[in-house]
Amino acid sequence: MTTEIASRIAASLMPAFLLIGTGGPALAKENADIRRTVLLQQQVSLPSSNVNGRVIRVNFPAGFKTPRHTHEGPGPRYVVKGTLQVVEGEKTGIYSAGEVFWETGQSMTVENIGGEPAELIIFEMGKGH
Repeated sequence: MTTEIASRIAASLMPAFLLIGTGGPALAKENADIRRTVLLQQQVSLPSSNVNGRVIRVNFPAGFKTPRHTHEGPGPRYVVKGTLQVVEGEKTGIYSAGEVFWETGQSMTVENIGGEPAELIIFEMGKGH
């Protein structure tokens, strides 16, 4: 993927990300103490110049483990609540609320290893249709 495509994707999603954390346009203008923190940065190569970007919320009951699966494309994943164990390829990671990780699109499983429900936000960038 070219840098231009990545920039267009980021630019198109940025207003939504800013509004999520601020409560809306009016509140964003009133709050002069907004802090910006990069949680994850990743160089991306996408399969084509036509990219389908999706944001998906996944809720995992306590103790639930997915079967081995893949997603349409790579992207950042944000753990909203709970603790998840992610096995992707040969790599295992444990992520808790507030943490971000990069999923490559390899075959994977996700298990809720906490004693409570978990929630994950998937930002997926796949081949356009």
